[in-house]
Amino acid sequence: MLWLKSRKGFTLVEIMIVVAIIGLLAAIAIPNFVKARQTAQMNACINNMRQIESAKEQWALEKGKTNADDIVDSEVGLYIKGGMPVCPAQGTYTYGKVGTDVECSKKAAPDLHVLP
Repeated sequence: MLWLKSRKGFTLVEIMIVVAIIGLLAAIAIPNFVKARQTAQMNACINNMRQIESAKEQWALEKGKTNADDIVDSEVGLYIKGGMPVCPAQGTYTYGKVGTDVECSKKAAPDLHVLP
């Protein structure tokens, strides 16, 4: 009656099923995580551009500048608490002239870092 002895542990089939389930869950979760990260970076960049745009307007008003006048990036940065923000997706900002929108180098699809 030795063959009736209780065996403990998992069979190879059970382990393979668990690994397949974990792989399926990872295949679903990872693309959603990447998309959520890109969306968060895009929203943070757009908010940064809004801050820069507001600082440009304040600077232009204080300095008596009008539309199409050149701006001084270092002076505009003084109007933002903590200094000039940087794009979280490693884009670079182009401040443009007074009266024009700030642009991010990540403005092309799929990033779409563009002011609405």
